[in-house]
Amino acid sequence: MEKSHLEKVLERIKPHIHRTPVLSSTLINEMLETNIWFKCENFQKMGAFKMRGATNAILNLPEEKKLKGVVTHSSGNFAQALSLAAKSLNVPAYIVMPDSAPEVKKAAVRTYEGKITECPSTLKDREETAYKIQEETGATFVHPSNDLDVILGQGTAAMELLQDYPDLDFIICPVGGGGLIAGTALAVKFFGNKCKCIGGEPIEVNDAWRSLKSGKIETNESANTIADGLKTQLGDQNFPIILENVEEIIRVSEEEIRAALRLIWERMKIIVEPSSAVALAAVIKEKDRFKNKNIGIIISGGNVDLNRLPF
Repeated sequence: MEKSHLEKVLERIKPHIHRTPVLSSTLINEMLETNIWFKCENFQKMGAFKMRGATNAILNLPEEKKLKGVVTHSSGNFAQALSLAAKSLNVPAYIVMPDSAPEVKKAAVRTYEGKITECPSTLKDREETAYKIQEETGATFVHPSNDLDVILGQGTAAMELLQDYPDLDFIICPVGGGGLIAGTALAVKFFGNKCKCIGGEPIEVNDAWRSLKSGKIETNESANTIADGLKTQLGDQNFPIILENVEEIIRVSEEEIRAALRLIWERMKIIVEPSSAVALAAVIKEKDRFKNKNIGIIISGGNVDLNRLPF
């Protein structure tokens, strides 16, 4: 993997994504005695960073594969991202969603013309249903986080942030399936100037924290967190990148996530989803460590179910 790989990816996807704004809050900076720049992927197309990886994965397919389409299994943001990216590139998208997925998410996928197949919510059922669609249609499977093209696409958010603010000491992002933090870590490695990549993760689903400690992919027994985008686990494509390039993962409680979420909503006047608040929660938790540092935070998305607000 070289620096030029990420540069080519950004050039490739640039016409199809937003270069999202970077915001700061004087009050939050004063409160934490630090300087934080928020890369606002809640303003990305379809409302989350996942548009970047989905777009890169589709653009990288040979023309004959594009004609047959793409398939994924996802209950949330990647389902929407792949559907919208595929629609804008005139590629069919087949989306396997658990029958328990919120109707608001299914409606969003339909808006982007993704063809939904519902199945029971177990991973086994999702994978089997996606495989069946692959067999029937010849579509290419695109994993939401454990795919190198997706990982590199997700890394372009941090790359843009470092272009705007090259002297960051840390970039911090939430950890779920590992695609965002793996891509972010590569961007930090190639474009950072003494910058380190740190992850934030809910204590309730701390498989990545445990995986970094043990050196092998760990799983979770529970998924009891309001950060619903962070319930998935790492994969064999992103984990080696994380193991080599991520400085550490900071675990935060549900109360700490809620407090950080409220702070962003109230003080920055932007809507972000609970998963996005995990990175700020990590900075607040380790306030002394980050004092007087320059910090970039990836706000991963803003797709909130307004019927189920977390406070």
